Amino acid sequence: MLTRKQYDLLRFIHERLKETGVPPSFDEMKEALDLRSKSGIHRLITALEERGFIRRLPNRARALEVVRLPDSVAPGLAAARSGRGFSPAVIEGSLGKVRPVAEDEDGGGQSVAVPVMGRIAAGTPISAIQSRSHNLNIPPEMLGSGEHFALEVRGDSMIEAGILDGDTVLIRRCESADTGDIVVALVDDEEATLKRLRKKGASIALEAANPAYETRIFGPDRVRIQGRLIGLMRRY
Repeated sequence: MLTRKQYDLLRFIHERLKETGVPPSFDEMKEALDLRSKSGIHRLITALEERGFIRRLPNRARALEVVRLPDSVAPGLAAARSGRGFSPAVIEGSLGKVRPVAEDEDGGGQSVAVPVMGRIAAGTPISAIQSRSHNLNIPPEMLGSGEHFALEVRGDSMIEAGILDGDTVLIRRCESADTGDIVVALVDDEEATLKRLRKKGASIALEAANPAYETRIFGPDRVRIQGRLIGLMRRY
């Protein structure tokens, strides 16, 4: 699964290669995606390469090759070609819902299969949420209603909230949250982070639970809430 920015860039490179046979420059990519600097393009290119969607050809300037297009957004790509636009989801739908799906290992009850959707930064933001890697069987009483997913935590910015590097957080999918909630926030459709939400007038603050990290403040159009923390799992 790709973020909106990753998909936009992949589509732009693909269409430019179809039209001219030459990949766009980093300046052209930056302008096409309305990014402020080329460093954001470098991060997107790296993320697409790591996921196997593009390949950088050695010893050639501006040499990019589109290896494949994501199956999950192929209809959106077709719509974009015909001028109807597209709206790729950042997190897949039909996530873990509260319904019995498997017996516990001890045979003593039922559990819910919750998909693990990659890693989330509790520190310096990283590439946004990826496709599911595996499922966790979670007792229904830990979840409540709605759709859920899990993320592996990387970083130490939430240690004073009891969230450590290597923990797995359980997230209820939602698009809004209250001040004080710990949320999965997507910044600029590009970077995902786990932070405490603070609303300050029209602005949104993403607050760490570690004094070594500064609170980051954004305009409301730059942050999308992907879910709210409801639980945590830790291996000893």
